[in-house]
Amino acid sequence: MTPTDQMKSVFTKPAVFYGLTIYTLGDSIAVLLLGNFQWIRAAGIMAVGASVYAWEIPAWFRWIDRRTEIMDPGFKRILIRTGLALLYFNPIWIARHLLFIHLFSHGFDGLSFGILQTALLSWLVNIPLSIIGNAVIQGWLPLKWRFTGSAAFSALMAVYYALSGVWFHAGS
Repeated sequence: MTPTDQMKSVFTKPAVFYGLTIYTLGDSIAVLLLGNFQWIRAAGIMAVGASVYAWEIPAWFRWIDRRTEIMDPGFKRILIRTGLALLYFNPIWIARHLLFIHLFSHGFDGLSFGILQTALLSWLVNIPLSIIGNAVIQGWLPLKWRFTGSAAFSALMAVYYALSGVWFHAGS
């Protein structure tokens, strides 16, 4: 399979649709709770969800499947798949997501490396929920539905990440 074929097999119309709608919905709920909805931010999250996330998350899940397909189904495989999913959704991923949020909301004004500290605190606090959510996604959802499940879980987490940007603000 050529790299182009591989990209087409991961970057699908449903992935683009789910990335666009679900990430935007989660972030929009968060900003409505915070009382600062902005159309430019919604459009930016739509673009990121429909492009970056719609490509890289399904690609990572396929990689996880390839690495664990020879393992016997069961707790050990679920544990390894969950760990690999958590490896992807790490503090750097959260920092990048918070960076997108900041850029779409404020541009470069007030941007600092404090976003990394905010992301780390956010990640540490959400580890128990992330373990449970990713175990369900990686252990019980078929690959075809894993991005959708992950996007839905991420919509919930988008609310948390947006709020954590306020709760754990470290000059971001």
